[in-house]
Amino acid sequence: MLKRDKERVVAELVERLRVSDTLIVADYRGLTMTEIDGVRTELLKHGARFSVVKNTLTKRAAEQTGVPSLVELLEGPTAIAFVLEGDMVAVAKTLNDTARQTKVLSLKGGLLQGQPVTAEEVQKLAALPPADVLQSQVLGAVIGPLSAIVGLFTAPLRDLVGVLDARISQLQEQGETVEAEADEQPEPAVEEERAEPAAEGQSGAEAEAESKQDEGADEEASAPEGKENGN
Repeated sequence: MLKRDKERVVAELVERLRVSDTLIVADYRGLTMTEIDGVRTELLKHGARFSVVKNTLTKRAAEQTGVPSLVELLEGPTAIAFVLEGDMVAVAKTLNDTARQTKVLSLKGGLLQGQPVTAEEVQKLAALPPADVLQSQVLGAVIGPLSAIVGLFTAPLRDLVGVLDARISQLQEQGETVEAEADEQPEPAVEEERAEPAAEGQSGAEAEAESKQDEGADEEASAPEGKENGN
């Protein structure tokens, strides 16, 4: 392979590693080209690209992208399933089924969302239910505890509302008591300057005349002596 061809292959591998944080590495030794093409076609249905790679070029690409855990898997004939936006469970299942059926292809391990996984962990991944079934199971597991949590919060909330209502009623009763006490207080006494009421059996006119006579007598008593003597 020419140098420029090697550089092109390395660049392509670097790009795939950058866009694929999930991949599965397998040893394809013993598979025919027809079998490899069949695996490649099946993986494309699940959003993965299956490529036979050269270890030396793949190591260079892994070093450039900072994926040292991939380098450890590059021993012997190597093929990599790059999972882009596909179903990683379906990809693992396809490779695991191929390994069991052919008795030739063997799993080495890989990366799961950037984290290294072993061949045994890939097999466990392949044993999971399909993505839609798994999502419904997870949703059911989440909804159940949520219902219990809502129940735990609802009971204390009702108790708190009852306590607040009782306190509000108590405050309202206290306010009504204060208002009633204010209404029952006696009116202030009549000012001393206000005229005394007429005596019992005395008419209003008589009382008024008597009041004027009293006022005239008071004025005569207070007049100076010189005036009385005609001086």
